[in-house]
Amino acid sequence: MTNETNTTTDERILDQIVAEITGVINKMDEGDIIGALPLITKDSRVYAAGEGRSGFQARSFAMRMMHIGYTSYMMGETICPSMHEGDVLLAISGSGTTRRTVEDAQAAKKLGVKVIAVTSKTASPLAETADAVIVVPGRVKGESGGSIQLLSSLFDQSVHIALDALCLMISRRDNVSDADANANHANVE
Repeated sequence: MTNETNTTTDERILDQIVAEITGVINKMDEGDIIGALPLITKDSRVYAAGEGRSGFQARSFAMRMMHIGYTSYMMGETICPSMHEGDVLLAISGSGTTRRTVEDAQAAKKLGVKVIAVTSKTASPLAETADAVIVVPGRVKGESGGSIQLLSSLFDQSVHIALDALCLMISRRDNVSDADANANHANVE
């Protein structure tokens, strides 16, 4: 087993990771998040899609949307209902080329569903399909350099923060308090 830690500095690994995430967030255009905001309304059901660790971020987003009073689903789950015009799909793929995620976005678009892409690549099939694109410029799987972390960890961590910001903006717009969100939180755990 090789030691992948940075041995040329005394800086803690945790501090290095936080610095990387801060660097990505500083490069983001908050206007991307603001641009996605009007696509999500109380009248729309919200679907989330992503594979692997992007799928974990999608699930986290769907859960938070439920907490703030939206009907939300995760693509691929057995209880996921059919989509209809006026619904919203938030699709996450660092490369913007993840086959299933792109296919879901394209199929949803044909149904009149609004698509929000979360990706690091604006020149990608996912971004080209979307009505709004949230660009998260973190290193993704297959790229070298730009992070001490493995694979797409930096992208995943930064996506989580970006989508929490989107949920916070939605909750403020809709006047949803922390107490309101807590009332929707699971009470049998």
